[in-house]
Order: sequence, then structure tokens, then C-alpha cells
Amino acid sequence: MPLSPVLPEANSYLHQVRPTPLVRVSLPDSQSGSSGRSNMEPGIWCKLEFLNPSGSTKDRIARHILEKAWRQGHLNAGHTVAEASSGSTSIAFALACSQMNLHFVAFIPDTATSERELIIKAYGGEVRRISGGMPEVLRAARETSEAEGWFLGRQFANEDNTEAHRLHTGPEILEQIPGGNVDAVVSGVGTGGTLRGLYEAFAGAGCPVSAHAAIPRDLALFGSNLECCSLRFSSDVPGVVEGLSEIYAQWQCDRLREWEIGDRDCLELTRKLWSLGFPVGPSSGLNFAAALEVATELGPDAQVVTVFPDRMERYFSHKVFEEIRDRS
Repeated sequence: MPLSPVLPEANSYLHQVRPTPLVRVSLPDSQSGSSGRSNMEPGIWCKLEFLNPSGSTKDRIARHILEKAWRQGHLNAGHTVAEASSGSTSIAFALACSQMNLHFVAFIPDTATSERELIIKAYGGEVRRISGGMPEVLRAARETSEAEGWFLGRQFANEDNTEAHRLHTGPEILEQIPGGNVDAVVSGVGTGGTLRGLYEAFAGAGCPVSAHAAIPRDLALFGSNLECCSLRFSSDVPGVVEGLSEIYAQWQCDRLREWEIGDRDCLELTRKLWSLGFPVGPSSGLNFAAALEVATELGPDAQVVTVFPDRMERYFSHKVFEEIRDRS
């Protein structure tokens, strides 16, 4: 039986978006300046997810979750979709809903940047700011959706999040990377869907891959922007594992390792990526910093893959732009 149509013919472009590029990125060796050498840091294969339609890797899960729900009869034109998100997932859902003739309501922390709220509203979405952290935002989204009969994306617990990367992002990378082989995949852990989905795609294809979670050492750097950057799974953030990232907490993987990255390294590497022409947010600096450590340990022949999750524009009021704002 053929699938029922998901997107309207008029104005629809989501199905025509090409795979995002995979590029090898190396930074100049910080030690080479004084010695006169022109050595480079290890090359990391980086998936440029900021080139997705709404500017982040969250387009992957928004489109996959909504289209699957539509095919299964859980969504139809005019229905309302809700999600608890500090920004990027809500932006992705807002764009996809505008293409699918769905109404979208974003539940976000009251600390989320104004840039994100404006983008969501520009796509026709509604924004509800919630006091407290992400657990409070999740609770408000769940309770309101149940009361109103809305479809809830549930990005932190929905296995379709992982499936989107296992079925789409991972195979894209295997088609793009030389030899079709990945030795290590590195990603920050917000929902856990990217890291888990990519690992399962690569391992399922026969790659001798290991998984590496990038954990920021100082959570204050990222504030409440948990899903786009990372979670710090430590006693300093009580309840994070139990109450937020179910996808990550329930994952059973014997080839998983966590890497703590200092906040200054995240900021510094984000700015270095800007200087190379990559318009990325601080989560890309986090991912790249961890990937460099993994690549250094595995050696020059290892093919290490990471993701540049989102674009810089939604961070103009963030700490990462502080030096530029001061100069201005």
C-alpha cells in the first residue's frame, strides 16, 4: 500500500533538501607558531548540520517524528504539535509544521535567548516561556498536551529521535566518508539521539566504531540550553540523568566513553571555527574539542566523525559573542 502524502505540493521543499556536507577540518597546531613549523591538529570529519533548513541538526528529528506520526494517522492538517525545547528543536518543529499545515506550540525556559523566540514566531509558532529548568518545561509541555489533546514530540524520550539519525544522518556519512568506514563518533549529549543514532548506524554497517560523549566541565557556560549543547552528568547537576535524557540514560553500549571538556576550550574552539568560516554555535566547539582528544588518542589513521549542530545567529546574546560585543 503506498504511503499517504505527508507534505503538500505547493511551497514544499523539505523533500528536496540535499544531504549536508561532510568535510575534514584541521586547525593550525598551537605549538607551531614559535617553532616555525606548519603542523596541523588531527583532521576531524565534521557533518555540517547547520546547513539544514532551519539551521540545525534538529531538522532531522522534527521532520522524521512528524512524518512518521502523519503516516500512522496521529497527525492531520490543522492539528497542534507541542515540544519542550530550549530553542533549536522548537525552531525545527516550527519550520516543519509551517510546511505541513500544522500549528506549533513551543515550551521553552524563560532563560532562552530572544533570538530563538523570534525565529519560532516567524515560522508561525507560539511560544510559552516556563520558569525553572528543563524538568519544569518538560512537565508543562506534557501536562498541557495531555489536557488539550496535542501531539507531543517528546525529543528526550522518543526513540524516533534516535531512528532519524540511524536511518538518515548515519547512512549519509557512510556514503560521504572515504572508504565508508568510521572509527569513532563524537557528540555532545542533550537528548542523546545524535550520538546513539550515529553509533547504531555505523556499528550496524560493520564499522569498528566507538562512541564518545562530549561533556562540558562547567555547565554555567551553556546555561539552560541543554538540548543544543550538552548535559553534564555529574553530582553538580542532580536529576539530569534520571529526569531528562531518557534516550541516553537507557542506552546500553559497551563502547561508550565520556570526555570532559573545559568551558574555555569550548569557547576558544568555537571562535577558531568562526575564523575558518564555519558559522557555528558553541556546541560545535564542544564537539570539536572532544573529537580532537579522541583523534589524538586513536592516531592519525583513525577516521573520527563529529557534528556541527547549529548556526551562530541564535547565539548573538550568548557568552560566546561577549568579546565581539565588547569590541563593538
